[in-house]
Amino acid sequence: MSYGVRERLLTGERSNVLIVAFAALLVVAPFLVGPFQMRLLMESLVFAVFALAFNLLYGYTGLLSFGHAMFIAVSGYTLARFITLGAPALGFEGLFGGASVLVAFLVAVVLGVLAATILAVGIGYLSVQLEEIYFAMITLSFSMAIYAIANQDIGGLTNGSDGISFILGEVNLFGFEFFLYNLSDPIVYYFLVLVMFAGATYALWRIVNSPFGMVCKAIRENPGRTEALGVNDTRHKWMTFIISGAFSGLAGAFLIPIQTGIGPSFAYWTFSAEPVIMTVIGGPYSFVGPIVGSFVYEYLRWAVDQYPFLADHWQFAFGFVLLLVVLFFDNGVAGGIDWVRERAFGDGASSSDD
Repeated sequence: MSYGVRERLLTGERSNVLIVAFAALLVVAPFLVGPFQMRLLMESLVFAVFALAFNLLYGYTGLLSFGHAMFIAVSGYTLARFITLGAPALGFEGLFGGASVLVAFLVAVVLGVLAATILAVGIGYLSVQLEEIYFAMITLSFSMAIYAIANQDIGGLTNGSDGISFILGEVNLFGFEFFLYNLSDPIVYYFLVLVMFAGATYALWRIVNSPFGMVCKAIRENPGRTEALGVNDTRHKWMTFIISGAFSGLAGAFLIPIQTGIGPSFAYWTFSAEPVIMTVIGGPYSFVGPIVGSFVYEYLRWAVDQYPFLADHWQFAFGFVLLLVVLFFDNGVAGGIDWVRERAFGDGASSSDD
C-alpha cells in the first residue's frame, strides 16, 4: 500500500462530521466525568501534542528520535523555576494583582517553549548531520546528558533527584475567583489544555499540509532525489527538528502543572519512548494517528491498572498490544479505522494522494 493511501484517514465529509463530534465531546467531557478521568483526559491531550510533534520528524520526515523527552524536561524545568522563583522575584503579584498566577503561567509557558526551541536549534544542528540509527542514538545521548545534569543538579537549578513541586494557585479575574489548577476540580486548567491542543493541532496540520510539509514527505520517500531537485536536505531536517522541539516544549509546559512538579525522570530514555509507542500504535503515516495513539496508550494504561495481575506485568500487556498492532494493522489503529470505514461505507479504494 502506498503512503498516499495510508494518509487517507480523516479526509472527506464523513471525517469532518467525526472531527466536529470529537470536538463537541471534548468540550462537554469535563461536565460528565470526575476529577481523575478529567486528569486522564488532559494528559491524553497533552501527550497527543507531544506525539504529533514527534511524528513531524518520524512519520513525515523519516527521522527517528529517541531523545524527545529532553524538550519536555527543559521546558518543564524552565516553567517550574519561573513560577516558583522568577515570578515572585519580579513582583508579579504587585504588578498584576489577582491575575498574577495566570500571567505568570502564560509567561512561563512562553519561556518554556523558548528554552526548548533554543535547545532544539543547537542539538538539532548536530543531530541532522547523521542519518538513520546514528541520528536516533545521538538524540538519545543528548537526552541522557540532560537527565544527568538534572539528576546531579548541575548549576543548582533542578533540585536534583527531588525535583521541583508546585501547584498553580488562585486567580481573581474580573471578579471571578478560581484556582488555575485544582486537584479536586481541574476544569479551568482542562479548558486551557483544550485550547492549547486545538491550536497546536491546527498549526501542525497546516505545517504538514504546506509546501514545507510536502518537502518533509519527499525527504522521507527519497532524500537523494530531493537533494537533486535543489532542496538543502540537511537544512530542511534541521528546521523540522526545531519545529518539533518547540511543539514538544509546548506540551511539556502544560504537562508539568498536571503532574504538580518535575523531576529528572522526565528526561530519561523511557519517557522518550512514550511518543514513539503512541505513534506506532496510532499510525505514523496518518496525521491523526499520534492523537489516536495517545488516547489508546493512556486509557490502556489506565485499564491495565484496574487489574493487579496485569498492572504487575504491564510491560507484557503493552508488548502484546504492540504485537497485535504491528501484525494486523497497516499503519496502526488509524489504518485499522480506514480499513473498517472502507468496508462499512465503501469509501474509495484509491486516493487523490495515491
